Amino acid sequence: MLTLINIELFKIFTRMRSYIGLAAILVIILVAQGAMLWEGQTMHEFITKNLSEAFYMQGNLVNGYLVSFLVLNFLWVHVPLLVVIVTGDLFSGEAQGGTFRLLLSRPVSRSQLVTAKFIAGIFYTLVLMIFFAVVSLGLGLWWFGKGDLMVIFNSVSILPESHLLWRFIVAYIYGFFGMTAVAALSMLFSAMANNSLGPILTTMAIIILFTMISSFNLSIFSAIQPFLLTSYLDSWQLVFSFDVDIRQIITDAVILVLHIVIFYLVTLVYFNRKDILT
Repeated sequence: MLTLINIELFKIFTRMRSYIGLAAILVIILVAQGAMLWEGQTMHEFITKNLSEAFYMQGNLVNGYLVSFLVLNFLWVHVPLLVVIVTGDLFSGEAQGGTFRLLLSRPVSRSQLVTAKFIAGIFYTLVLMIFFAVVSLGLGLWWFGKGDLMVIFNSVSILPESHLLWRFIVAYIYGFFGMTAVAALSMLFSAMANNSLGPILTTMAIIILFTMISSFNLSIFSAIQPFLLTSYLDSWQLVFSFDVDIRQIITDAVILVLHIVIFYLVTLVYFNRKDILT
């Protein structure tokens, strides 16, 4: 089994498309943080303009934590696409290349093959998320320094610097569960397809549709929202509440894990019954 996983990892990391996500994350973060570095004073004035009459502010408000938080909100929308580009090809790429029969002619069961591909896909997602965390937070702190974080959701919260590192770590860990659920969904569609483009487009279309349904506070959608994957992808923001609801974060993370398990089991059942013609 370990050999099979290593083979799948070798396939992933020897393809150029696997580095598109890493390159895209690096470029987007460099551009975003470079722009913020250039317009730092303007950003400071914009942040404090409407709050200066109610609050007395001092210190480094435009710091690495604030910049990383803004990049986190912006880039989180695009990370699923970067994940799906690779994981959506894990099964369909084999079908398109006509290598499934060769793989299954060896003493390898279909269940082992599915499991190995899922583990490899999850590992790639982990690498992508670690790279995202290191580059966004590391560069942010290096360029802008440290300081307290001002968070504006329904109210204004000032989070002290001493409490921020663990919050970001928890947010990135939660984000990993969310992106793994997206990866598992794309691998499910990949197992059903014979070309790489279909699973990628289908997964992104579903994510966009479900995100729209999850975002609308309408009674017509309220019955299905708790069952949608996208209803839980943005729960990392709860980490940046003044009073962190750890129980809610853990509950949402468990629901994401349940989605991952369900997608894996459906893929396993489907692939074991699938007619391999290539």
